[in-house]
Amino acid sequence: MPAPGGFSYDAYGDGTVTVAHHGRPVTTLRGERARRFLAEVDSGDPQQVMARWTGNHRRGNERTARDHPRNRR
Repeated sequence: MPAPGGFSYDAYGDGTVTVAHHGRPVTTLRGERARRFLAEVDSGDPQQVMARWTGNHRRGNERTARDHPRNRR
């Protein structure tokens, strides 16, 4: 599976963080969750962190599993 890509985030002065994927808003974080997110992005691979926080890290496997013979009807 390819590495996650296309994610970006914007942090605002009021503590709000918005995460986008290919320019489309995915999630908005506020308060403690926004602070934890920013700390994790600074300490790890930002693309992987954003994919995990938005739930998009599973997309490749789900697409592959859909085509598996046992899942066809």
